[in-house]
Amino acid sequence: MKVIAFHNLKGGVGKTAAAVNIAQLAADDGVPTLLWDLDAQGATSWYFAPEAAKARSQPKAARVVKGKTPIGHLITSTATTCLDLIPADPSFRNIDLQLEKHGAGNTLRQWLEPMDEDYGLVILDCPPTLSRLAEEIFAVADKIYVPLIPTWLSMNSWEQEQAFITDKNLDKKKFAPFLSMVDRRKSLHREFLDTPPKALKRLLAGYIPYASDVERMGEHRSAVSHFAPRSTAALAYQLMWKNMKKQLKL
Repeated sequence: MKVIAFHNLKGGVGKTAAAVNIAQLAADDGVPTLLWDLDAQGATSWYFAPEAAKARSQPKAARVVKGKTPIGHLITSTATTCLDLIPADPSFRNIDLQLEKHGAGNTLRQWLEPMDEDYGLVILDCPPTLSRLAEEIFAVADKIYVPLIPTWLSMNSWEQEQAFITDKNLDKKKFAPFLSMVDRRKSLHREFLDTPPKALKRLLAGYIPYASDVERMGEHRSAVSHFAPRSTAALAYQLMWKNMKKQLKL
């Protein structure tokens, strides 16, 4: 089983859209996939609202962290074969406090280990924070994919994340940035594409365009590949998934 995460300190950079589209492509490729919405805002869960709404009331974060509720009790199926979901829950906005108070240091790793029997891929859609939860995610994930809009403000958030990784003595090689919401009409975006900053080592090939089809995901409540399979955005996510499969050896 491989574990990947989508993380960024900034919101609104295409993190959830990437998590949803890659999860859908992985499942369509026959990889048993678990998508875990760790962001209390629940955007990923909202895309799967018809299925997530049928799930029974979620246990509180404190009960999960204390080991009183198995993590498997949070899993719900979706309409897509090979794709299951752990929906977001408001109580998980306090999960960092619960991990500090009751966690054992490798709590997330312990939760995910039993999933190896049922899934080939676990995808974590992460909240935009650097915290105890982020530290555990960075430690357990095989790859952390970081969407970056081609701006210097995004570069600043990337450098902050890298400083956190260094401070916590985590493996920088796990982190793979990719360019997101790219608008080729903007000169700065074209500059980033033509000559990426040296700080962006291990930049994933290709980029995700700024496209109306990504915004229409909310209208269709599905991945781009399902309602606009020949669109530029769909082809971009397919290329991303192809590169990820190669990296992860899936």
